[in-house]
Amino acid sequence: ILLLSTLGVFLALIFVLNSMVYKPLLSFMEKRDEDIKNDLSKAGNNDNEIDELLKKAEDIIQKAKLEAVALREKVVADAKELAQSRIEAKKSALASEFAEFEESLKISKEELRNELMSNLPLYKEALKNKFNQI
Repeated sequence: ILLLSTLGVFLALIFVLNSMVYKPLLSFMEKRDEDIKNDLSKAGNNDNEIDELLKKAEDIIQKAKLEAVALREKVVADAKELAQSRIEAKKSALASEFAEFEESLKISKEELRNELMSNLPLYKEALKNKFNQI
């Protein structure tokens, strides 16, 4: 009887343990395996998304570099144009100053000539006196 009762208790214990411990434990392990598989597939999908995002980022960086080059070229061209216009303005200012200087020089030359011509009789007289002294 003791052997049969021990066998009955053992079978009851196995049944109770199976229903209360092993089945939930096995279902938890199966669920965990499924979650791991899902996470691995999501990680694979994330790798694809990361690759796509990296490609987009590289495209954006490339476009930004092209825009920066274009902007730099435009700024350099604008600066050259501004410098050229300033050079032209300075050249024209210097040309007008030179023309004024030439005009004043002509006027001074004419005044000097007139002064010399007005004093010419005095110079002739002074020369005559010098030649007479020799």
